[in-house]
Amino acid sequence: MELVSVLVVNLAKLFNSIIFYTIMKAVVPRLKEQYDKTIAPELMKEFGVENLLAVPRLKKITLNVGVGKMAYKDAKIIDKIVENISVITGQKPFVAKAKKSIAAFKLREGQPVGVAVTLRGPRMYEFMDRLVNVALPRVRDFRGLNPDSFDDEGNYSLGIKEHSVFPEATVESLDAIHGLQINITVSTHDADMARALLKKFGMPFSTK
Repeated sequence: MELVSVLVVNLAKLFNSIIFYTIMKAVVPRLKEQYDKTIAPELMKEFGVENLLAVPRLKKITLNVGVGKMAYKDAKIIDKIVENISVITGQKPFVAKAKKSIAAFKLREGQPVGVAVTLRGPRMYEFMDRLVNVALPRVRDFRGLNPDSFDDEGNYSLGIKEHSVFPEATVESLDAIHGLQINITVSTHDADMARALLKKFGMPFSTK
């Protein structure tokens, strides 16, 4: 009888998860809808692109947190960072570990060296929305982002000194404030097109 009850409970949880996932899939993120209806057509006209598939678009957003000396001083810091990034992105990150020992850096093989997560699809657009409209405006003495921080592939990188600028950060997480590196991968190698895309998403680039 107990086994039957456990099975019923688990099936109910599974059913609820399927319903929740289906609803979330059906909800189109605000920025994705804006891209399809407004941004893509504007970019086609601005750069003379005739094929819609050639219009630059977001491919993925990667967040990285290097733990370095923090993990050496406090073994629990990794768990705290994983929890923080999970709450901020809505997706559990993976923990990168050292592949070999380096005595000069007091690094042991298998020791955690960083935390990373890659966002695609709806979560990517939702994170982008919160980044440009909520988190960046909360950065202390913010004066805009460097418009030239694109690599040769047209991807953009920026650093956040304190994870607490994200409203999802809990009060409990503030006892271990850390920064994070954000890499935005786009579908074009042209920095001008990539810059125009991010600017239309609301990325606050500084003016020279």
